[in-house]
Amino acid sequence: MEARALIERKRDGGRIAPAEWRQLMQQYAAGAVPDYQMAALAMAIFFVGLDREELGALTDAMLQSGATLDLDHLRGGRVDKHSTGGVGDKVSLVLAPLVAACGVNVPMMSGRGLGHTGGTLDKLESIPGFRTDLSLAAATRQLETLGCALIGQTREIAPADRKLYALRDATSTVESIPLIAASIMSKKLAEGLTGLVLDVKHGSGAFLPELDRGLELAQTMVSLGADHGCPVVALLTAMDRPLGRACGNALEVEESIMALRGEGPPDLMAVTYALGAEMLLLGGAASDRDEARRRMEVAISSGKAAQRFQQIIEAQGGNPAVVDDPSILPQAAEVELFVATRAGVVAQVEPRAVGRGITALGGGRTRVEDEVNPSVGFVITARPGDVVRAGEPLATIFAADSAGVQRGREALAAAIRVADDADPPLPLISHRVTEAGVQLWDAD
Repeated sequence: MEARALIERKRDGGRIAPAEWRQLMQQYAAGAVPDYQMAALAMAIFFVGLDREELGALTDAMLQSGATLDLDHLRGGRVDKHSTGGVGDKVSLVLAPLVAACGVNVPMMSGRGLGHTGGTLDKLESIPGFRTDLSLAAATRQLETLGCALIGQTREIAPADRKLYALRDATSTVESIPLIAASIMSKKLAEGLTGLVLDVKHGSGAFLPELDRGLELAQTMVSLGADHGCPVVALLTAMDRPLGRACGNALEVEESIMALRGEGPPDLMAVTYALGAEMLLLGGAASDRDEARRRMEVAISSGKAAQRFQQIIEAQGGNPAVVDDPSILPQAAEVELFVATRAGVVAQVEPRAVGRGITALGGGRTRVEDEVNPSVGFVITARPGDVVRAGEPLATIFAADSAGVQRGREALAAAIRVADDADPPLPLISHRVTEAGVQLWDAD
């Protein structure tokens, strides 16, 4: 197989056969195909796309380039959740222990933050001692005892995807729907799932801001799951403002702990319960959404969900006392309020500006190898539509030093706009996508 010939064929609108995809990905993972050729192919896919058979073949090829989890011996369903990324999106930290406490196995594989979005692994690693680099064998043992493991993509899983993911970021092909779908699904299928729930963000802070693009991605991944015998349900959720109040790694862990105690912000809990209900249904732990909601509420009110998070933290090397005392988390050296300069209505809390502000404070990364300061970020109490007075606090800045406080002020001044009136924000949850089609979300 000559990679150049495949690049030319795809560039000119042709198709690549399953056997060719398999050989190409094996050779790429082994280093026999150089990055510059794979970059050219990624750009050709960005402009030309892949049909359903090609997409399935690429996903299979990336999946088969590495090892997979064998979890058939576990009792009960095996369901993961994936978010396409946003600001303040700490749902995974709440959802994984909550759903596991309700009897569904959750082998959750997550990623790091890049650009303006946060990453679950960075948030977890702000817990002192917490390790996300479990081997597949260690993750399997933890699933057997706790029903949940929170890990990163290991070298064992989909190595071709790991290389291609980094290349896509460097070549501005991240937004390609076929490449997004193949990347996500190759990793998720490697987990040996019996179901997958997707949180597909849309709005100004999402990687794919347009609703139609979000729906296209959801439908693509639902179809990929169906073709591989893994039922997939996707919910379209809003990212035109941050989710919850806390934005920044340790701050989001603290808010997640409060949510597991039953004290989470309403929007965070609404998204968590909606996604969790889908996970319990796919995992066979509930017969309908009402039962699923009741089971989750009991798990939180009884303390069972928080206890499960504590057990997971301890099993993965972290300090379990953080659940009882979040002050153990890294603390910012400087904390200052950000207040409204005028009276009016909060017209905008722009998530991209907030995310970029966290990066400016040192809490995010622009390159994979960048170090992050887990203590910095914002707690934003202002919500779109709130009526505020001049001098009223809108947010709190958590920074490493006084220069960081100033950068935080500049970021929040760009993110939060107070005006005479405000347009309504996007619906928190707008659509549900399954193999049967697209439905408008019914909150009842």
